[in-house]
Amino acid sequence: MFLLITGASGAGKSTVRLDVAPQFTDVLGPAELAELGGEPQWTLEWRHQAVERAVCRALAAQAAGRHFLLCGDPVPPGEVIAAPSADRLNGLAVCLLDVRPEVQSVRLRARGDDPSLLPRHHAFAEWMRHHVKDPTHRPDVIIGQGWSEMRWHRWLAPDGIRWTADVIDTSDLTPAQVAIRASAWIRNVLAAA
Repeated sequence: MFLLITGASGAGKSTVRLDVAPQFTDVLGPAELAELGGEPQWTLEWRHQAVERAVCRALAAQAAGRHFLLCGDPVPPGEVIAAPSADRLNGLAVCLLDVRPEVQSVRLRARGDDPSLLPRHHAFAEWMRHHVKDPTHRPDVIIGQGWSEMRWHRWLAPDGIRWTADVIDTSDLTPAQVAIRASAWIRNVLAAA
């Protein structure tokens, strides 16, 4: 099973990643894209290639009877489904960490992010909210200028693959509370797998 904990910047992904790692020995990861090889370039093409590397790592875990967790990056589920090797995955579970815009702004300012980029962060968070519920919502956000090997038709076609996502609103939660909820989500996914 490929487990994806995702969300926009400031939603709590990196904090969750650090907190859940020691709890799940049967899960490979949690990984971040920058750890999966290749010099980070932070372009759509690079991200798509890094998602493919994550899918390949998940397939290796799957072959060994384990699961794989990608957490720490704002990876849309549509990118996982479209990765060239994703058709061999035995499942995808998605959890969106969400955050209200005003709380996201406070968190991003506190960590030193450029305030002029806050509208972009808010827009991406809003897009992710729609994307996890409706895979056909504005696919141009992740397809434009991306890697040519991606298989977008897997979820863009009328009969394409759909996913469900659980959402954890982290706006009013402490980091410890977010980690507890994310851990519970992982346990529920693994119990059902």
